[in-house]
Amino acid sequence: MTNSVNHVVLAYSGGLDTSAIIPWLKEHYRCKVTAFVADVGQGEDELIGVEEKALASGASDCYVVDLKDQLVDQVIKPYLKTAAVYEGQYLLGTALARPVIAQAQVELALKLGADAVAHGCTGKGNDQVRFESTYAALAPQLSVIAPWREWQLRSRQELLDYLAERNIPCSASATKIYSRDANLWHISHEGGELEDPWCEPSEQVWTWSQSPEQAPDKAAYVSLSFNAGEVSALDGQPCDTLSAITTLNSLAAEHSVGRIDIVENRLVGMKSRGCYETPAGTVLVKALQGLESLVLDRTSLRYREQIGQDFAQLLYDGRWFTPLREALVAAADSLAKNMTGEVVVKLYKGQATVTQRRSPHSLYSNAFATFDEDNVYQQSDAAGFIRLYSLSSRIRALHQQQAGGN
Repeated sequence: MTNSVNHVVLAYSGGLDTSAIIPWLKEHYRCKVTAFVADVGQGEDELIGVEEKALASGASDCYVVDLKDQLVDQVIKPYLKTAAVYEGQYLLGTALARPVIAQAQVELALKLGADAVAHGCTGKGNDQVRFESTYAALAPQLSVIAPWREWQLRSRQELLDYLAERNIPCSASATKIYSRDANLWHISHEGGELEDPWCEPSEQVWTWSQSPEQAPDKAAYVSLSFNAGEVSALDGQPCDTLSAITTLNSLAAEHSVGRIDIVENRLVGMKSRGCYETPAGTVLVKALQGLESLVLDRTSLRYREQIGQDFAQLLYDGRWFTPLREALVAAADSLAKNMTGEVVVKLYKGQATVTQRRSPHSLYSNAFATFDEDNVYQQSDAAGFIRLYSLSSRIRALHQQQAGGN
């Protein structure tokens, strides 16, 4: 036991782990515990009664903080301009929310005069790094407590027994199959049959979207307008990014859009398998990629793709509060200045496909691209271009011929 900590602010979800952490902190650190709950759009069902649960577990108080606007404005908007995708598939739903959650937790701890923060992340996951990197960047003076790296509790049954011994009510059971994490951008699923990469996910894994087999046989079309890379209208009606996400989550999920099943490389060195549902995010990323195909030249697009790769790695690795993030966002903002226009996306049986796109900044010119006769592009000019373009190959071949002749 230690008496070096007097007041801890715990990132609290109301689930089994954090419900057990509250009494464990009080017993092992003899400290006051404040529960901090982040509302990042995980749904009302997840938040109903959460304050009562925290107090029943032994917390002195509980703060529920609405972070939906911060998540969208501070993270999702710049993220979309980078079109970042981790390892070619993952739209980073869990990682996107961690910076604003951890930042708000630190701000509450400093406001209350607490001397420590705590989280319920395991020692095997990425989130421990994301939380603690934020703590270090914003308030290095705070002590950090990670019970999963300290206590001897190792199973759901042991956690349930621990709470039962202390007469702390808990609605969790020992038969929970999946571990899930949700916010307004996505929901993730791990555990159960997903621990075997040879096992196809059953339909009980998915909670937001219909299966492709059950999705409507008629496609839906959605029109998205953007101004400098940010959503400005949906189907012709002005809207902000948060409203667009809310609407598209429902519409795209109905058409089974946004499901992925991947084996990814965790930051801590192991591989893990997860299923993710990101309906709105999938549509928005596809739409912006369709728009940038019109307005970005080849070298700019290549650079944006590099920004996306770097930004995905940065987000995944929990390096949000770093100079690199500021530099990448500044570059993405610059490239997005001409990302203004309208894109139509077709939703059908799990696929989101761009079918129409237009922009006042379009670099596409039918006068140059047409197969019909034109007075702008002289096809004979291509011969000189190709000769110069392939000059290094021509010189290399001549050298090889001379060497062979000798």
